[in-house]
Amino acid sequence: MSDTATLAIALADYREPRDAADVVALLDAYARDPMGGGEPLADSVKERLPGDLAANPQAFSLLARIDGEAVGLANCFMGYSTFAAAPIVNIHDLAVLPERRGAGIGKALLGAIEAEALKRGAVKVTLEVLSGNPARHLYAREGYGDYALDPEAGTALFWQKRLT
Repeated sequence: MSDTATLAIALADYREPRDAADVVALLDAYARDPMGGGEPLADSVKERLPGDLAANPQAFSLLARIDGEAVGLANCFMGYSTFAAAPIVNIHDLAVLPERRGAGIGKALLGAIEAEALKRGAVKVTLEVLSGNPARHLYAREGYGDYALDPEAGTALFWQKRLT
């Protein structure tokens, strides 16, 4: 990022064509990355995504733009902590275009997520990260770490079972 470039982060409006296109384009770029699975999004997903997100009241996305160019994305979902009886925010996707990495955009997105989470009354922010993802170092620097209730019981594991 040049000294004169301006980074702006704002909530995406899924019904606004530019925002919708940027959410899809950035998520597709992330999906093509090895940390996103290395495969492009299916055309049917690209077509449905903005409308599905707009219809989900628990979803919000933040777009990072430098001088108007979309360079980063955070897709988040509100959840609920039964132990705290309060909302939580889960970062489902955090992506920065490969050519823009290392310029502080990911850190800025994390800060914007935290600010939005606080506005929404959240008590914590969660995320999942692959053990081989270099971004885990950024997350650790920003205060993220293994989830544990009691260290003797171990840390939480993120598992999945595919249904389709």
